[in-house]
Amino acid sequence: MLAPHFSRFFSANPGLMHFAAHSHHPWPDVTQAAHARYWEDSATLADRKWAHVFGTVVPAAQGHVARLLSLSDPRQVAFAPNTHEFVARLYSCLDWSRPVRVLASAHEFHSFRRQTRRLAETGRLALTEIAAEPWDSFGERFAAAVAAGDWDLVWLSHVFFDSGFAVRDLETIVAAAPASAIVAIDGYHAFHAMPVDLSRLHARAFYLAGGYKYAMSGEGACFLAIPPGCELRPADTGWFASFDSLSGRPGEVVPYSADAFRFWGSTFDPSGLYRFVAAMDWLAGLGVTVADIHAHAVRLQSRFLSGLAALELPGLPVASLVPPAATPRGNFLAFEVDAADRAHERLAAHRVYIDRRDRRLRFGFGAYHDEAAVDALLEAVKGALR
Repeated sequence: MLAPHFSRFFSANPGLMHFAAHSHHPWPDVTQAAHARYWEDSATLADRKWAHVFGTVVPAAQGHVARLLSLSDPRQVAFAPNTHEFVARLYSCLDWSRPVRVLASAHEFHSFRRQTRRLAETGRLALTEIAAEPWDSFGERFAAAVAAGDWDLVWLSHVFFDSGFAVRDLETIVAAAPASAIVAIDGYHAFHAMPVDLSRLHARAFYLAGGYKYAMSGEGACFLAIPPGCELRPADTGWFASFDSLSGRPGEVVPYSADAFRFWGSTFDPSGLYRFVAAMDWLAGLGVTVADIHAHAVRLQSRFLSGLAALELPGLPVASLVPPAATPRGNFLAFEVDAADRAHERLAAHRVYIDRRDRRLRFGFGAYHDEAAVDALLEAVKGALR
């Protein structure tokens, strides 16, 4: 679809079949100049670069996030180097004088799951997890669990990282949450992979994602969309959280900005935001939408599954697809197979770059693929797993 715009990545990796857009997305060529531009700004502006970062780069990045998610106010978008910062900051808003009650799916990414399970080990947190299967009833079961408990935090991935399963009942789930609960949606595998409209959710739920995967801008450009009017005061706070009052005299009460800056941290490397803005400007200039990219990925998935069915490979049967083909999913396919580690190694030996999560092999399809690339992938898979 857009392969010529990734020429530097492909020239640096001749012969590599990169089907891991869900894990590490190649960077389009336009991001190289953007990355260099940050260096030039640092050299020419020195400390004055921060006025440019916060006056030009950050608002541009906020504008793109707000546009892509249908947010009411770009100023309600905070940035951080990684999503774990936001996990910790949201947790620091809760009352820890008693055990904190958390509801999540059983399929959350490590930035949340590891931290949450470690806190549960201390006895200060009670965690309830809802399994994805049966797939067709997950949304209903999760919404029922949300409504039935007195939760402090409800956390849910929009698209599950271990399967690609897409949750379609977000409005029902968010509406079921008790008024006192923080509701957070991890959108990392949905953002810029499929159309996302938060116009009916943003007033109630936090939404976080970043640039490393489908937003094709690499590390350091994670964000948290914050409900308008949010007055939470994260105890895990950085000095940017009251950036608008830094020049004033310190008061007795720690101040927080009225907008998303209350969830910012401290000094960071802005180069990821430069790359993010460049990538989003480039796509907007081409007139390519997220809906276009998702439809393209779905077509390539269908071509791959049809070809795989014809091959009838015992090492990668179509029946091992998780969840089943008719289930809503994001832009990657997950197959649960025996000896997945050996299959992963054999694929790598045939220059196929995917990744593995335990017994699941994940194949991601992106804007830099076309039908010929999928056909080449099928030939390589045949050679590796026949």
